[in-house]
Amino acid sequence: MRNQTETIRRMVSNLENGGFCLPNIQREFVWSEEQIQRLFDSIMRKYPISTLLVWRTNSRIRHRKFIDNYKHTLRLTDFYVPENEDVKYLVLDGQQRLQSLFIGLKGSFDGKELFFDVLSGDLVAPEDIRFRFEFKDPNSTSASFPWIKFKEIIFNDEESYQISSSIIDCRETLEQENVHRIHSNIARAVQQFCTQSIIAYQELDSIDNRETYGDDDVVEIFIRANAGGTVLGKSDLLFSLLTSAWEDADEKMEDLLDELNKTDYNFTRDFILKTCLSLLGKGAKYEVTKFRDETTRTDIIDNWELIFDAIKEVKDFLSGKTFLRTDRAVSSYLALIPIIYFRYHFPDKWNSIQHLDDYVLRTLISGAFSGNPDSLIDMCTRHISEHKEFNVSELFGIIRSIGRSLEINKETILDQYYGSKGIHLIFNLWYKDFDYTPSYENNLPQVDHIFPQSLLNKSRVTNPVTGRSLLRSCFKNALFKRVC
Repeated sequence: MRNQTETIRRMVSNLENGGFCLPNIQREFVWSEEQIQRLFDSIMRKYPISTLLVWRTNSRIRHRKFIDNYKHTLRLTDFYVPENEDVKYLVLDGQQRLQSLFIGLKGSFDGKELFFDVLSGDLVAPEDIRFRFEFKDPNSTSASFPWIKFKEIIFNDEESYQISSSIIDCRETLEQENVHRIHSNIARAVQQFCTQSIIAYQELDSIDNRETYGDDDVVEIFIRANAGGTVLGKSDLLFSLLTSAWEDADEKMEDLLDELNKTDYNFTRDFILKTCLSLLGKGAKYEVTKFRDETTRTDIIDNWELIFDAIKEVKDFLSGKTFLRTDRAVSSYLALIPIIYFRYHFPDKWNSIQHLDDYVLRTLISGAFSGNPDSLIDMCTRHISEHKEFNVSELFGIIRSIGRSLEINKETILDQYYGSKGIHLIFNLWYKDFDYTPSYENNLPQVDHIFPQSLLNKSRVTNPVTGRSLLRSCFKNALFKRVC
């Protein structure tokens, strides 16, 4: 891994010329005007802006250009670059910073360009803005002195003193203090953006060091590099490989997730892709090679409507035939993959499954599919494929055969605590016959209720054996009997 440095001006020019691009694993640009303005203030204050991470590769991976004239309504597909085996530099970490610099120095934000107040710079508290930047309509009256279009300062080949002098000469009267401030600010801007190499980036070279930085290694590096920000997963890269062969992939995926989650669930793209692999007999484990395989991608595209229907019908079973009507009551969605597999491959037998609610309840409460369940998912789907049945008893035997427990005992229930993963699932047992959707969502089954402490204290009776509140003990024992 090589460490490189560059001036901001040269880096932005490289973005304009396509020298650096974004892999499709990178999500959309999300910074606000204020965040961009604070970045420019930080640079002018000589604050560090962190090291970037760049991937040098010639893989045929879908990627896109940086955006110069940003608008909230634009489509990322308009910036895609045709797949090729040319050497390319893809930014893995630092998109928001580089995109902000590109917008401020070469483009616009919703039609407004970045202006700099050349008279700003008074000492302020660290959390306040010292050097003022704002996006303005260049044709508005507010875009006038002391506001100067910043790109005209940075992409000016004259010396800093000549740039500041031309600004000063256009003003008939300026106090000496302001003259000095303009010279100082322009000199600082040229130094920070044009002269000093303050952009530092680490380069992962998958061309000369393919064994060290293979595609799977880069995916893992990308995940770790972004762990402190937006939660990302390996599915982001895998989905980008899928979209390289399917232009409507983003739209189709969003349609499915919208359909699944409109009733208070939280199905994810990660879950959908893992389910696709299982349904197509590729195994549940994520591997880049699976999505590089043209057959896998073609199978997903050709069978998408059938996949959509299978996942949706299992979701409808949860919301219509069980008490699991909210994400808070579903501790793991992975336990649903064997069910979806059966519905996908044997739709004619779907309505004949016996004790399906028992399967869902036991696997979720016991956490049978927690941790890393890929091998368990594969064993269950293989058994279903061979026997063409969803036999709950036999699937339970498979789960137990690899040392995963399905037992629900007194401790399973009483060890739950407020805020624990399974508490809402267990409490929903009281609402098994809850068969309506209230207009006001707060009328859905809830864990939290407020009771007057004075009334609770009056009804409090101490158990002479355990010393616990009799009300609490009776409630927990009644709940335990209902579960088991």
